[in-house]
Amino acid sequence: MKTEKILGRSLAAMLAGVCLASYAPSARAEVDFAGKTVEFVIPFAESGGSARWANFFAPLLSEALPGNPTVVVRYRPGGGSTTGANWFQRQTTDDGTLIFGPSGSTQFPYLLDDPRVQYEYDDWQVVLASGVGGVAYLPPELGAKFDGDADDLKGIEFIWGAQGATGLDLVPNLAWKMLGMNVQPVFGVEGRGAGRLMFERGEANIDYQTSPAYLKSVVPMVEAGRAVPMMSWGALDDEGNIVRDPSFPEIPTFKEVCEATEGCETSGVAWDAWKAFFISGFAAQKMVFLPKTASAEVVAAYEKAFKDIIARPDFAELSESTLGAYPQMTGKGAEKAKVMATKVPAEAKAFVIKWLQDDYGVSLK
Repeated sequence: MKTEKILGRSLAAMLAGVCLASYAPSARAEVDFAGKTVEFVIPFAESGGSARWANFFAPLLSEALPGNPTVVVRYRPGGGSTTGANWFQRQTTDDGTLIFGPSGSTQFPYLLDDPRVQYEYDDWQVVLASGVGGVAYLPPELGAKFDGDADDLKGIEFIWGAQGATGLDLVPNLAWKMLGMNVQPVFGVEGRGAGRLMFERGEANIDYQTSPAYLKSVVPMVEAGRAVPMMSWGALDDEGNIVRDPSFPEIPTFKEVCEATEGCETSGVAWDAWKAFFISGFAAQKMVFLPKTASAEVVAAYEKAFKDIIARPDFAELSESTLGAYPQMTGKGAEKAKVMATKVPAEAKAFVIKWLQDDYGVSLK
């Protein structure tokens, strides 16, 4: 699809070139958070990748913001993250003591005109955008059947814990459908961490986690022989092509597995839709926002704080086991990432809306 290819190339170029260079100038007036508490709200439970991501940045942000405020992570799960996002839309805090950290599971309902959505991304002021990856994995007895294609997995009944049909979990759901696998989601889990716990208890026999949670909670299971990686969603190169995830270069991508699986195509409307939502949901999946009421000085102070964090000489080492090797964008880079994450081509949107209705009975009208 021409539009989607343009999006892919634009986003890949943006990720490669503006992560740190494009950044707003220093604060125009002095902002001091001394003695204050900043609430870093995420619309998920405290056991998933968003919690891991927020808790990584919280103490670093406390050190970097002027006045060294206490930064506390709060959780507002519900509605596949739409409950917390609707709440944030109503907030009028203007002093920088409230920031919000949604993810692709918040972006997708917005993109698909989900009736639960009462929030508007155009109202929110972005100060950080984080790229992220994702890895699907199997229990060892099923992992032994996987040899780079999904052909030997097609006759198996899979169960997994999913947040909702219109959230970020639509990326794996569509991938498994394209592979011809029989994967039945159990909708309603509050965060990917809850889905992982279902896998650990034997209530699910397939799962995926975003990179922060996979690195922390799934890699130990893999090392202990209790899980086998199946595929990553991949990453984008400078030309907008799907390549191996830099955090998991030994794991094949969904594109590779699809190409090796009978009946799965990496061209056509299904592939174009999958890739468009992958770009929206993963290449700039997690962002930090201030309310629309926050002053320009507060926004600039946060942008400088995040720029300083990313520029720390020990940042790569600190973030390696938590965030993986993904871009962290501020200023204009974050603004461009926000646009890419909240827009998809009309054809991809139409395909996904029809698929959700046909497969899950989810009507978004």
